[in-house]
Amino acid sequence: MTTTSDRIRELKTFDETKSGVKGLVDAGITKIPPFFIQPHEQGELVSLPVEIPVIDLSGANSDAALREQLVEKVKNASQTFGFFQVVNHGIPLEVLDEMLEGVKLFNEEEVEVKKKYYTRDYSSKKVIYNSNFDLYQSPAANWRDTLLITMAPEPPIPEELPAVCRDITFKYTEYIKRLGIILFELLSEALGLKPSYLTEIECNKGLNVLTHYYPPCPEPHLTVGTTKHSDPDFLTVLLQDSIGGLQVLYQNHWIDVPPVHGALVINVGDLLQLISNDKLKSVEHRVLANNIGPRVSVACFFTTHLNTNCNRLYGPIKELITEVSPPLYKETTVKDFILYYRSKGLDGRSSLDYFRL
Repeated sequence: MTTTSDRIRELKTFDETKSGVKGLVDAGITKIPPFFIQPHEQGELVSLPVEIPVIDLSGANSDAALREQLVEKVKNASQTFGFFQVVNHGIPLEVLDEMLEGVKLFNEEEVEVKKKYYTRDYSSKKVIYNSNFDLYQSPAANWRDTLLITMAPEPPIPEELPAVCRDITFKYTEYIKRLGIILFELLSEALGLKPSYLTEIECNKGLNVLTHYYPPCPEPHLTVGTTKHSDPDFLTVLLQDSIGGLQVLYQNHWIDVPPVHGALVINVGDLLQLISNDKLKSVEHRVLANNIGPRVSVACFFTTHLNTNCNRLYGPIKELITEVSPPLYKETTVKDFILYYRSKGLDGRSSLDYFRL
């Protein structure tokens, strides 16, 4: 039986190596440390023929009829699954592949190189590397390492980024910003608002890039790459490699989101569910651990961050409030929402519950 003090000591020992999960794998472990062992998660892998929609964005600026059909597809996917994949999104395939390769190269650098970026102080740096942002809060650790880069509204200077992924990160995020405008226009229209509405209230003002590295795990059945959670942002654009493992919780069943080469996974975040007054759904999802990796992904979060001075209040959009659809949430700043999310960690509970009226 591991005591609380034993667990804290084990966590600190792991954390102080500053080498992450990759360091454990490099050390040749054959059994995972106890603090990675996850409690059983509810939900079964769905056996029904349910698939996350794949939406072709090539008609985004076409004639009105095609645009209307595209808005309807985005609306249905965002209300039903909270997830969809997009193709013909305007980002060249070689840029996607180079971004994934840059993340892989950074995580496979010498430990001494990566240690320069290792910290748990999210308020003072724009480039942060560590393993499990909630290492000391969550019931169990996730089998992954992360490099977080705050790219907007105030990007870091290029020299702050690791050299192996520096140029491609700046190039990739410029494409993502342009894609974000298109997606927020479609979502605005899906809510019955003018196309520029969500952009005008600065839903796309901030952009945080979370690059995840999931090393091969010797006991993948005992842990997960990422615990069940929803995202604390307005919208997430995810680039995943070919290994797979991403699953979405739908009607208490886990549905695979299979990798589609060249596609990007889009999901509604908690803050978009909050301001849409539950008209759009921020759905729980997870990533399985694997023994064949490493798996690499790049999650671009449209939201401002802790080191950004933004005091705008967000609550249910007034145009969506009626007598039969009263506001369901209290107002909050993005910073306060993220602080609450981080304080509790990935514990299986939605942060939205705290902000419900």
